[in-house]
Amino acid sequence: MSAACRAPQRHDRTKKRSDRTDRTRRRAALLTAGAAVAALVLTACGSGGTSGGSGDTNFVTGKNGVDTVAKGERTAAPDLSGKTLDGKQLDVAGYKGKVVVLNMWGSWCAPCRAEAPNLVKVSEDLADQGVQFIGINTRDPDVGPAKAFEKSYDVKYPSLYDPTGKLLLRFEKGTLNPQTIPSTVVIDREGKLAARTLQALSEKNLRKMIAPVLAEK
Repeated sequence: MSAACRAPQRHDRTKKRSDRTDRTRRRAALLTAGAAVAALVLTACGSGGTSGGSGDTNFVTGKNGVDTVAKGERTAAPDLSGKTLDGKQLDVAGYKGKVVVLNMWGSWCAPCRAEAPNLVKVSEDLADQGVQFIGINTRDPDVGPAKAFEKSYDVKYPSLYDPTGKLLLRFEKGTLNPQTIPSTVVIDREGKLAARTLQALSEKNLRKMIAPVLAEK
């Protein structure tokens, strides 16, 4: 066989090896992302996590399980934008100038159901004081159960739909990142992470969590 005849065969073998390499890399990337999301799922509906002000975190944990960061040491909230459960576009950054209360929840989560009436009550009471509640619904494979949850508890504030947990993974390690479901994060008027809890909240504790940030000038 001439060199001219052998060349296409060598090209085909090289192309096949390249295709296999690309597929392997894509699978590895997907597995890595899946493992990161799974780490969050393993702690879902937990009673909270261990946190504190050691290392580079810059936050301190109060006796009530709320982690806080001093105003001058806070980090900016990550990009949290996408479609809501109603199919509308929402960007948390668009609420800069307000205190944003961000609640991570799932319709499958019993502690989420327990705290839902408290979130609804406080969100209504503080709406005229410049406080905006936003949910991030996660691990619900479709919007049906999540929308039924909202109807059941008369939730009026919007929720971003994040079935695979991609939005939650945008919070940097060492910041006030949500690590369990439910988690609640308070974002100050400058769009920075001010407080976080990794547990379901009573109405009293929710108000205590928001009050110091709301009082800031």
